[in-house]
Order: sequence, then C-alpha cells, then structure tokens
Amino acid sequence: MRIVIAEDDALLREGLALLLRAESLDVVATAEDAATFLAAVDAYEPDVAIVDVRMPPTHTDEGIVAAVEARRRRPGLAVLVLSAYVEQAFATDLLAQGGARLGYLLKERVGRVEEFLAALRRVAGGGTAIDPDVVAQLLTRTRPDARLERLSPRERDVLALMAEGLGNTAIAERLFVTDGAVHKHIRSIFAKLDLAPTDRTDRRVAAVLHYLEDTARRG
Repeated sequence: MRIVIAEDDALLREGLALLLRAESLDVVATAEDAATFLAAVDAYEPDVAIVDVRMPPTHTDEGIVAAVEARRRRPGLAVLVLSAYVEQAFATDLLAQGGARLGYLLKERVGRVEEFLAALRRVAGGGTAIDPDVVAQLLTRTRPDARLERLSPRERDVLALMAEGLGNTAIAERLFVTDGAVHKHIRSIFAKLDLAPTDRTDRRVAAVLHYLEDTARRG
C-alpha cells in the first residue's frame, strides 16, 4: 500500500508518517500544501491519500478540492480525509464523487490507533469509513427525508454503522445481535428507501449516500 500524506501541521504530518511506517506501510511522500500533494500524486502514483480538509493558503477547502482533483487524475485512488471538526458539507461534497474508497475522519481518531488503521485499511480495500461523530450529527438533523422516517430506531442504528463503513459482522458485534438480525434490518432499510437490487448499484453505498446527500441538500 503506497501512501501520500497531505497535512500542513508538521507534527501531525510526521507523526502519521512514523505511525504508518511502524506498521510496515509504505509512505512514499508527505506534503504541506495542496500543490505539493498533487505533484506527489503524479510522481508516486499512490494507492491511498490521507488529506487534511484545510490547508494553505486560505485554510478553507483546499484539501477537499485537491482530493477531488487527485481522484480525477488517478481514478480509483483511495482518499481518507482528516478534519479537526465536523464539516458535513465537505464530507458530502467528496462522497458525491462516488462512495467507494473514501473516508472522512476527525483528527482525534488518529490517536485511537487501531480504529484509525482499521479505517485506513477499509478505505484502501474499496470501502468507506465515515467518522461516527459525523454520522451522529447527520442522523439528528431536522427535516429528514420522508423515506428515512420510515426506519425503525434499530434500523437507524444499523444505517449509522453502515455509514461508518462497518460490515454485517462488525455491526452485529456493536449492537449485540446476530448476523442474521443485521441482514434482516438491512433488507428492510433497502426496501424502505426504495433501493431495488440491480447489477449496477451497490445498495449499501446508495443507502448511505442517499442520506448524506439529502441532508446536505436540505442543510
């Protein structure tokens, strides 16, 4: 796994590099701004990019813009975005580019090493990893989509964990239920969100993106 890190905080940038190298992961480059990051993507062709949302010169959305551009230049690039606090619009902007191989975590998760590494590997493996705090805020926003109001409290719990990128077994362990119960809840979620099975649509990703995009549209 070849990794590029884009983070303007030198301590965090180097700390991440040390952490990942200690796990025998190949950090091929680090960058302190968007331009250097994109140059590294072109030069090293990484498998994964870890990108801060806010970078020089304006410290607004340079990281997100650079992440979208990096995926345009290198289709299939896995991107794990880091943010100091919940920025829902940025999360949905990035996810709107396609749900696979994307993650959005708060920087505090880096200190929880096992969680952070699990999220990184999940994203690199083609999945999604959305910070639980982002999911919690999205699920408590007002004026939800009418279809989401059809979900039972347990189904909403399952959808929240799906949004974090967890698989059925991990969801079952978190909720202290069986895999079969989780499978039943997910089938019900798909039905209530009008997500019919097709050969072209990943319904798990569609369920999560449906909610995130709807929340951003109404926010």
